[in-house]
Order: sequence, then C-alpha cells, then structure tokens
Amino acid sequence: MTATITPGDLGQPDLTPMSTKVARKLGSPWGRAMVWILAALWTVPTMGLFISSFRPEDDIKSNGWWNWFTEPGNVTTKNYTDVLQDKVYGLPFSDFFWNTVRIAIPSAIIPIIIAAFAAYAFSWMKFKGRDTLFVIVVGLMVVPLQMCLIPLLKFFGGNYFPDMLAGTTTVWIAHAIFGMPLAIFLLKNFIGSLPSEVIEAARVDGATHLTIFTRIVLPLSVPALASLGIFQFLWVWNDLLVAKVFGGGAENQPMTFALVDMVGNKGNEWQILTAGAFITMIVPLIVFLSLQRYFVRGLLAGSVKG
Repeated sequence: MTATITPGDLGQPDLTPMSTKVARKLGSPWGRAMVWILAALWTVPTMGLFISSFRPEDDIKSNGWWNWFTEPGNVTTKNYTDVLQDKVYGLPFSDFFWNTVRIAIPSAIIPIIIAAFAAYAFSWMKFKGRDTLFVIVVGLMVVPLQMCLIPLLKFFGGNYFPDMLAGTTTVWIAHAIFGMPLAIFLLKNFIGSLPSEVIEAARVDGATHLTIFTRIVLPLSVPALASLGIFQFLWVWNDLLVAKVFGGGAENQPMTFALVDMVGNKGNEWQILTAGAFITMIVPLIVFLSLQRYFVRGLLAGSVKG
C-alpha cells in the first residue's frame, strides 16, 4: 500500500488552491450527504410556499400544505389573479413588481461598474495615498446603513440635488453608495490576484490602463463580477428600508412595500399572501439558479494567489 505524502507532512506550506480543497471535501460521502441535507432544508419551505400559492382558500385555512400530496388535483390560479389585481394605495401589485425591476437592475449594475474601475486602480495603478484611501473605503464597510439615512435624505432634499432626479434615481444612488465599499473590497482582492505577468506584458506592448482593464481584466473577472452581482441584486430586490426612505410616494415603491401593506390589511387572506410572496421570490430564484456556476467560482477565486 502506497502512502500519500502531503506538503504539510514535510513541513512545507500547503499551497493547494482553496477551490480544490473545497471540491475534495464536498466530494467525500459526508460532504455529499451534508449538501443534500442543506439543499432539502432550503427547498422544503420554498416548496411549501409554492404549493400553498396554488391551493384554494378553504384548503389553506383548514389543513397544512403537505396534505396537497393526497389531493394533488385540487389547485387553482385564482390566488395569482387576485394578488396581481389587488390594489395597494390605488396601484395594482403588478406596478410594484415593475418598480422593483426598475430599482434592482440599475442599483446592481452601477456600484459594480464603479467598483471594478476602483478595484483596478487600487490593484495596478500607483498613486499617492492609494493604501490610505483603500483603508478608508474598507472602513466604510463597518458604518451602519441606518447612520447614513438622515444625512443622505437631507442631501437629496437640499439644493445640492436636482429635483428632476428625485424618486427612483435617489434609490439607485443610495444603493450604489451602500454597496460600493464591499464591492470594491471583494473585487480588489480578485483583480489584485490576477497574474502580474499578463499585466506587465500588456504594458510592454504599449497598452493603456483602459485597454488593460477592458481587454484583459474584465474578461478574467467575470466570475467575481457575476457573484457580486448576485449579492447586490438579491439585497436590492429584497430591500424595503432604502426604497421607503428615499423612494417617495407609493408609485416609486417596490414589492416589499406592497407585501407589508398586504400583511397589515389582509393578514387573514393567506392565499393572497403566499401568491404575492412567491411572485417576490421567483425572480431572485431564477437569477441565482442561472448564475450559480459563477457563484462559487467568484467566491473562491483569488483566495489563494498563484
């Protein structure tokens, strides 16, 4: 029998990439069992909500969702019709859905674009005060979001901010401000771990910083950008506080605003609440499942340089 000798046995540091180590642990029987258990725990509540959203009102109020398996033919789409036609502050629920889309997409794209430029500058450009400025950016991550609400609200409502940009635009800017420190920190770690030989070779060939960033860094950073985009999109999609503070009237509010109102005014109509909650969940589920191959790659890439 041949013994396996690892670098750690020889007193040398183990430089195996983090992604390889995680893959080995997840590939073991215990790792696979744990993954299946976690997947089941995450899926069961979602499945229960999905089934409840198609059950008639009498069934929902009389027994649990698991009883649907004994009567699988008893389904209805009336719950979704009712929730989409339901009025919240005089507006249909579908309007709040499109408000959420209008808020979430720019609020996820804007900070990532700015953070990508900043991360490249912190990683590969030399300028005075670079390290100090990066420390300040990282320090902003520990500032509670709630502390910034009143100063930002005064800024948006003062003479410094044009009235024409009020409403949804202020929500975009607020989300970009709150999400940028973490985005810069994560992207800087990834972009800074890219092979320096590639960057230096491009400089020798006469490439400018903009060319290096657009032609080399961005294509190599797709996993990190995608995983960060998932985080930012999900946070903005499920947000209520920022939109409620900066969004203004109900015509600029997301679905979370409508759901809170429905819970308060129609807390006993469970069939409407389950349908509305699943409508709120369906887009994040699609985004996560469609980009999951980038998710783990983006989290693990750059964890070990070389």
